[in-house]
Amino acid sequence: MCNNYERHLNWSNLQEALAVAGLNVALRPPALLPPTRDVRVSDDGAVLRAAGNGVEAVTMRWGFRPARTKAAPVFNFRADGRDFSDSRRCLIPASAFFEFTGDKAPKSKWRFTMRDEPMFCVAGLWKDEEHGQTCSFTMLTLPPRPDVAPFHDRQIVTLAPKEWARWLCLEGAGSLDVPPAGTLAVSLVRQGRDEPSGELLALAHPARSAA
Repeated sequence: MCNNYERHLNWSNLQEALAVAGLNVALRPPALLPPTRDVRVSDDGAVLRAAGNGVEAVTMRWGFRPARTKAAPVFNFRADGRDFSDSRRCLIPASAFFEFTGDKAPKSKWRFTMRDEPMFCVAGLWKDEEHGQTCSFTMLTLPPRPDVAPFHDRQIVTLAPKEWARWLCLEGAGSLDVPPAGTLAVSLVRQGRDEPSGELLALAHPARSAA
């Protein structure tokens, strides 16, 4: 499951993408979007949520607090067959996400980007925490399409800017889905102790430096 993503984007990138999405910015928070190579579970991350007639960017912790003591945070949430019309929906801005393969640590690390887009958002949910704790978010997952299936049996729901309003405001018809084959590009950024199979290496492109 996705437990690591990258955010190499700036406020101008986000403004341009929001214009494509047709969403107004209710709050200007450039300090919330510093370049970040690795955002991991339980780290703070920038999240977009509905605010009045627009959206605002706020900082939240990645991972819902577990119901059981010592259990792991709920950082991914299965979206299969669920109705999110009454949920607190959000968008998590990113420039890439990572998946890992192999049985032995360190595992091979693979970087996924959206072709022809400098950034995307992950469909997510957010909630308040009790006792004054920071709000938290989780990413939605579905069965994978061919771009991710060779690397993992689940895939986070990545959305291009033109799809942001549909999720955040539940505009338009159609159910939540992962992008079709050919939407994502993958590169190997770190080889692990277990050498990746030829099948996986054949799918990878040379590592692309983040902007």
